[in-house]
Amino acid sequence: MTEIKKGLAGVVVDTTAISKVVPETSTLTYRGYAVQDLARHCRFEEVAHLLWHGELPDAAELRALTERERALRRADRSLLALIDRLPETCHPMDVVRTVVSYLGAEDPLEDRGRSRDELLAKALRMTAVLPTVIAADMRRRRGLDPLLPDPNRGFAENFLYMCFGEAGPGTHHLDPRLVRAFETSLILYAEHSFNASTFAARVVTSTESDMYSAVTAAIGALKGPLHGGANEAVMHMMLEIGKPERAREWLQDRLSRKQKVMGFGHRVYKDGDSRVPTMKAALDDIAELTGGAEWLRMYDELEATMAQANGIKPNLDFPAGPAYYLMGFDIDMFTPIFVMSRITGWTAHIIEQSQSNALIRPLSEYTGVPPRSLRGVA
Repeated sequence: MTEIKKGLAGVVVDTTAISKVVPETSTLTYRGYAVQDLARHCRFEEVAHLLWHGELPDAAELRALTERERALRRADRSLLALIDRLPETCHPMDVVRTVVSYLGAEDPLEDRGRSRDELLAKALRMTAVLPTVIAADMRRRRGLDPLLPDPNRGFAENFLYMCFGEAGPGTHHLDPRLVRAFETSLILYAEHSFNASTFAARVVTSTESDMYSAVTAAIGALKGPLHGGANEAVMHMMLEIGKPERAREWLQDRLSRKQKVMGFGHRVYKDGDSRVPTMKAALDDIAELTGGAEWLRMYDELEATMAQANGIKPNLDFPAGPAYYLMGFDIDMFTPIFVMSRITGWTAHIIEQSQSNALIRPLSEYTGVPPRSLRGVA
């Protein structure tokens, strides 16, 4: 009988030079560099260059990338008008998905630009403009006008500025420590090998479809709560708990009823998600700046209770959810922010797939009705 690998668990379908989880240390690496080291020492723009080109940029390469990215940030009037026409009741991921399709529709080389340089240009365009789109969408849902991107700010700081202005809710949104904490999250979310959304993008690319279609498929996969939507689910869970004092009882009750708890466990990591300590340190900084100590206490209580119950450890979404909440982002915006980061990893994989392509077409085991005849059927 054919062995079925549900969810393709354990199946190796191709090679990649972009990222790997090193089994011996459970460490995620981008192009050989440990992600926690990249988060500690690099800017997001440097990591994007690394994912696209295979090496960290030198000073001239970084300057060229930065200049091109900043020049591409503006959303034109027709794009902003498109966002305004979409219902505010739709999920912000629907807006992001629609915008990527629009970018493809207005690109004269949508179906023809398949060289590496042309694909890199598309990747950079999406990376530059999606933060502008996401910030504008969040502000319109709050009844605010969009803020133009600031070419004098780095990628992470510019996004915070477009969302909140110079100060925003609270007073610390452009505090350098908060900017750095946010940038850390972007680096940690940028890439993660053949996850569901990346694999979706590679499947579409394998048909020789265009990059925008592949990214749109990836966005659709990322919208699901078992993938990118998990950071939103974590914060909804914490808000439902309400107080740190309720966390242990809430979690024990959830586990006794065998219900899923978001933010814990990961198919790839057997000894804990290597990104969590770095993101937890960023959460600590954010909580100190914004007065979020009670969320830290809830975090610690949930983590300890889960460890005692079954030894399952948090994944990246567990600290990222409260971190984004304390920064002032609406919860529905958490996954679009994930897109804003992961677009670099997706496009790196799309380029890799397109340069060494084979149509991805797995087989299935049929379990339906056996062959039968139409004879005698009225």
